[in-house]
Amino acid sequence: MNLEYKIDIVKDILKNKKVAIGFSGGADSTLLAYLSSKVAKDTLTITIDNNLFPTDFINNTKKITNLFGLRHKIIDLNFFEDEEFILNNPKRCYSCRNKMYSIIEKVAHENGFDFICDGNNISDLVNDRPGILITYKKKFKTPFIDAKLDSREIHDYLNKNNIPYSKSTTCLATRIPTNTPITKEKIDKISYYEDYILKNTNCQIVKIRDFEKFLICEVDNIPELIKKDKFKQINDKLKNKGYNIALNLSEINDDEEIKLNYKDNSFSYKLPFTINIENTKKQLKNDLVRESDKKLETNNIEISENGLITGKNFKTYENALNDFSELLSKLRRNI
Repeated sequence: MNLEYKIDIVKDILKNKKVAIGFSGGADSTLLAYLSSKVAKDTLTITIDNNLFPTDFINNTKKITNLFGLRHKIIDLNFFEDEEFILNNPKRCYSCRNKMYSIIEKVAHENGFDFICDGNNISDLVNDRPGILITYKKKFKTPFIDAKLDSREIHDYLNKNNIPYSKSTTCLATRIPTNTPITKEKIDKISYYEDYILKNTNCQIVKIRDFEKFLICEVDNIPELIKKDKFKQINDKLKNKGYNIALNLSEINDDEEIKLNYKDNSFSYKLPFTINIENTKKQLKNDLVRESDKKLETNNIEISENGLITGKNFKTYENALNDFSELLSKLRRNI
């Protein structure tokens, strides 16, 4: 399927509906809001301000929704008052989405919107993002997953059509390792350093990961950061604050797409999480031809508990990718 065909699938899903969208102003929710503004009967964008997002996060959501002429509700939800969240256990992203989506659901229903969407795309299903389980639990619609759109395609469409969006919308709490308590001081420190690097370089995405004794910096433009004058300026500034900083030499690339290991009509793909066999079995229902405690099999795909997905008897790579993508939304992972 080409990009325009996939976009038309999304439009058909949204057409003449009263659509409520969990809105961050990032690429995914921006494109969803843009398309909804063109074809839906009515659109309501809902933003949760949990006091953990990058600087200008809320202002950017206001600018984008104003540009599209959409109704926009901002809900303040202070996560620093949530003792469980502050503990920062491995389920933090699951718990966070559960809390935010419950509010989005409530606000949508109060305003007469029952077709509630999020911007998850097919690339999200092959990354370690347990919050997707809440999307399933709440029965939120996922038009991009239904259309098999990946992150690269979404960015391509936005750029091709000159649709503005924010590249910095990820929660700052994700910069702190799990099982390390989250504090306002840590979040403020991360925010300060990220803002400083953004303002003093041509980088568009900056993430500072806090390991207490030192910081790791990730950017989307390493050559820009390691210029002699830039590096010294940043290094001196951070040292003055009492922290050592290391640079991750792998650039941030948010143009995520799925690439299978395909050979001789067969493929394999190792997911970065384990599969909940029992819950996945419920989704596959009559598609199963064989099952055990550790594996599930359809006619041509085998799903292993360890996250390894293998397939056989595919005439083309495109056939394999299509069936793999179709399967992804039926998988249920462990947290």
